[in-house]
Amino acid sequence: MTQISLGFVLVFLLFSLLFLSNSYKLWFKTEEYYKDLYNSLTNERTPYPFKNYFLKRLENKRSWLFWQKAFSLLGIVAVVSADVLVMAAYLR
Repeated sequence: MTQISLGFVLVFLLFSLLFLSNSYKLWFKTEEYYKDLYNSLTNERTPYPFKNYFLKRLENKRSWLFWQKAFSLLGIVAVVSADVLVMAAYLR
């Protein structure tokens, strides 16, 4: 069996850090996170596909916040678990 490369591990951990940074904003800077997301979706210059669908989801803020945090918890567990597995595979 071959060992995974250090480059792969670093890129993997970089994307994990990006996800955890967004999760931090969601949990601890919720109002700022919500406003940034809403402003980016209402900006006419940004060509997001399904923009109207996502704006409709943001209308009910309590529901949006509940589901975002629920999926965020699941994502945090998955990302941290994957990080542990990647590091274990690298160290072997």
